[in-house]
Amino acid sequence: MTKVKICGLSTPETITAAIEAGVDFVGLVFYPPSPRHVDIEVAAYLAKQIPETVKIVGLFVDPNDQMLQNVLNAVPLSMIQLHGDEQPERVANIKKTFGLPIIKALSISDDNDLEEAILYDGIVDWLLFDARPPVDLIAIGPNEKALPGGNGIAFDWNILKGYQGQSPWMLAGGLTPDNVVDAITIIHPKAVDVSSGVETGAGIKDLAKIQAFISAVKQA
Repeated sequence: MTKVKICGLSTPETITAAIEAGVDFVGLVFYPPSPRHVDIEVAAYLAKQIPETVKIVGLFVDPNDQMLQNVLNAVPLSMIQLHGDEQPERVANIKKTFGLPIIKALSISDDNDLEEAILYDGIVDWLLFDARPPVDLIAIGPNEKALPGGNGIAFDWNILKGYQGQSPWMLAGGLTPDNVVDAITIIHPKAVDVSSGVETGAGIKDLAKIQAFISAVKQA
């Protein structure tokens, strides 16, 4: 059965809705420019209501060791998700230093982008294929890049047809309760990841959409 990750949860109500619906991974965002960012104290509080059967994933963008340690001192993360420009050597170092499974997000727009996956395959515990933000997407602010994920943009899923690697992979990017079954049918990912697809606005999760998304995946 395809596993489900809901990323960017930030309130007790949305955490509860996801857990009751059968979520497998809960994603907490530790990236201040994101509208889904949670402070460490809030994340620690939210983590207390997450059962051991659900993986707590901390999402970071090019974090240094001190930032990772600060979060881990307060939040019992199950996994670390790296969603920036972290190179394979840095990813391997983080895994060795903190002893946690790693999810590495990669941006996909065409077949050539899959070549990057080879560099991380076998090093990480999961790859996450997300849509590449378009160059004309409005950036967060002066001299800052667009958000690396959570933009509600899908890519051509057929790119992943036939992809094989050592590390299992998740599909992200533009998934919604209405299209996730199509994605699963076409490329059979081991897991799917959603953020903006279950929101009513940037960072505002919708309880009904969370439940509908997870239900659709479980019934696919």
